[in-house]
Amino acid sequence: MRKLKILVVFANHGGCSYYRQLSPMKMLQETLPDKVEVRYNDNPLEIDTEKNYQPDPEKLKDMNWADIVFVANILKFGGPYTGRVVGLAKQLGKFVHFDTDDLLTDLYEEHHLYQTYKDNKLDEVTKFCYHAADLVTVTQLKFAERIKPYIGKCMAVIKNVLDYSLPAWNHKRSKAKFTRIGYAAGIHHRGDVKVFNAIPHLVNQKVGRENVQWNFYGHPPPDPNKKGTWEAQVWPEYMAQLLNGFKGQKNYNIHYALPPDAYGRYYADMDVAIAPLQMNSFNDSKSDIKVAECSRYKIPLVASNVGCYEDTIINGETGYLLDPDAPKSEWVKVLSKLCKDKNHRIELGKNLHDRTKDLYDGRKQSLQRFNLYEAAMRDTGYKLSD
Repeated sequence: MRKLKILVVFANHGGCSYYRQLSPMKMLQETLPDKVEVRYNDNPLEIDTEKNYQPDPEKLKDMNWADIVFVANILKFGGPYTGRVVGLAKQLGKFVHFDTDDLLTDLYEEHHLYQTYKDNKLDEVTKFCYHAADLVTVTQLKFAERIKPYIGKCMAVIKNVLDYSLPAWNHKRSKAKFTRIGYAAGIHHRGDVKVFNAIPHLVNQKVGRENVQWNFYGHPPPDPNKKGTWEAQVWPEYMAQLLNGFKGQKNYNIHYALPPDAYGRYYADMDVAIAPLQMNSFNDSKSDIKVAECSRYKIPLVASNVGCYEDTIINGETGYLLDPDAPKSEWVKVLSKLCKDKNHRIELGKNLHDRTKDLYDGRKQSLQRFNLYEAAMRDTGYKLSD
């Protein structure tokens, strides 16, 4: 059997494309060089926007080369472009793989992009892609159940994976005399930080501010082009919630975001990680990538019981899960215990690592990804050309 030719059509170089396409497919080709050949193209229709020109479909180099056209989420050229890539790939007789790591058919109203999705009917574009694709992949089972009515052929769950060979995941763990609690977040958690409102202040009171340090990771670096935009306003809003009640000597740090292949170093400076989330269908469909991050550095995770954290987090064994409506006192109780009992948090982190060390390792999961392609092509009757 000749090599499988995969065209990765990616939206951008941000986190979603990186975790679900760019990094996994790079690892796939490096791990199985005799089985796959991969190309990357964010404009496979070869549209020249300045000249308002698009080649005939038969002349599209990468689209015609590929066996598999792998598209994820809504592409940077918009919904109609995304639908056109999927539709044309089917017209050209390609096996279409559509992936998403967010529930795009039911965005909650507080999400910053809600109006954009509604105005551009991006939920309908996503449903079209689900129906037209030969294989749809998502991050977890509850997500799969929510979109099952829209699926045309095959669907599978593929966990987010990390490239643990990168330097970012191989830093030496730093040490401190106090407990370092870390929260790493992007710019779409305005509602979620409300879950954690004032809790750092309450933990400070319980254990003594000299015994705990709070580290908040992911603040966008300064960008004069975004001054006054909602992106620039998000983190000040976060901090107003998280630092509510803070008095006296500062025991927190705010860290700028790093690229997807570098941010792993954050976890080398944590003793405990947190993941507060509101309950809604969007959050309940999210992946457990924070487990993958914590597992690598043997850090316990304390999270809202939303999404698929329950697959790997066992209370008192690999971390702690709290009801999304839990009172603040529950968060304070758990975090205070972890601050005071170093041996306990070390044991939790080790247990989490032992339980999940292979589950999120992209290189160890590459063969399963290849086998999924073979099975899906067999089930849909797709045959490779000579």
